[in-house]
Amino acid sequence: MGVKFFKMKNLFDVKGKVIVITGGAGILGRGMAEYMAEQGCKVVILDRADAGVSLVEEIKAKGGEALYLNTNVLEKESLEQNAKDIVAAFGRIDILVNAAGGNMAGATIGPDQTIFDLQIDAFEKVVDLNLFGTVLPCMVFGKIMVDQKEGSIINISSESAIRPLTRVVGYGASKAAVTNFTKFLATEMATKFSEKIRVNAMAPGFFLTEQNRALMTNPDGSPTPRGKSIVAHTPFGRLGEADELFGTLHWLSSEASKFVTGTLTVIDGGFDAFCI
Repeated sequence: MGVKFFKMKNLFDVKGKVIVITGGAGILGRGMAEYMAEQGCKVVILDRADAGVSLVEEIKAKGGEALYLNTNVLEKESLEQNAKDIVAAFGRIDILVNAAGGNMAGATIGPDQTIFDLQIDAFEKVVDLNLFGTVLPCMVFGKIMVDQKEGSIINISSESAIRPLTRVVGYGASKAAVTNFTKFLATEMATKFSEKIRVNAMAPGFFLTEQNRALMTNPDGSPTPRGKSIVAHTPFGRLGEADELFGTLHWLSSEASKFVTGTLTVIDGGFDAFCI
């Protein structure tokens, strides 16, 4: 006599959910948008780049549902208008991914520089973009989740938030703040509003993007000494691929993680666990 299986709900089903991705036209954000659209989500791409328009067209051409809205994650009024437009179009917001962020040369310390060469104005801009560019969307779109009494906020932190890395002082400091804010907001939302509002963060390890290409590779594509050192300290022995973030994103977006909040999930090929 065969084993009898009971039909159970697919906890990973996100079909029909409305996902908002800040920085959605960026390298990592774009891949996330395409993946979640393939899973049946209604995708809202918030960005300042015209690339968002073409990305929406591509998603729609594949049968997906998507909307592009120009925004400035550092202007609350811009985000509030976005929120009104999203609710008008889709009625709700189920998932917020804060993928907007970045770094700049002046906030890094070159091999021939010291902390005293740090450009404070550049440092402030990097902190503004990564920290305030996360806090403000959480405030604006989180309010809609409070009204709904449910939702999932996913912030993008970094390996550099966990352990200090040479050179990227501004980026690391701002992402460490994002991780701390994530834990604070998780408690704030659950205890004051609803246990069905979850706030978590993802910490990508080393993925080759336009933001770090000059640090990781030479003009001819060969690895820099820094790139070689990172790979040497990564148990998997390579850099990450963008699609290797999608599984964690999907999990945190779905009911499969409905008892998970205030966490930082590291996707780094083992870099943080590397032992000498």
